[in-house]
Amino acid sequence: MKLSLIVCSLVLMGLSTQAQDPVKWTFSSKKIDDKTFEVHLTATVQSPWTIYSQTTPDGGPLATSFTFNNNPLLILSGKVKEVGTMHKKHEEVFGVDVFYYKDKVDFVQVVKLKTKAKTNLSGKLEYMACDEEQCLPPKEVTFSVVLQ
Repeated sequence: MKLSLIVCSLVLMGLSTQAQDPVKWTFSSKKIDDKTFEVHLTATVQSPWTIYSQTTPDGGPLATSFTFNNNPLLILSGKVKEVGTMHKKHEEVFGVDVFYYKDKVDFVQVVKLKTKAKTNLSGKLEYMACDEEQCLPPKEVTFSVVLQ
């Protein structure tokens, strides 16, 4: 009886940790000119959690990454830019300097349309959230942003 209570408690603790999602994502677009848009993929991160920059080196925690679906009506212009206060810290556990964000970071992709037709930019992003004591498993989020 005592052993089954302990096992149940451990299972529930594990489920509650996995159910946690300290990062909320929002997706929007901003028209820059007739055929150019900025697509904003914005992460709001609950304290004390952090997420990692795209530039976090190999060997470290999972860097935030973006995969865009092919759309013949648009062209991606440049790389995804990071707008926010980047922090740098040497992590002994990984043996590398890591780059991360607290509170909020806006990832911005510039997109140029080939025509004036309404379309969307879709894809997926992958990130990992950590605090001082633990990291949650990597998470994948799909998105679709209308460009009009």
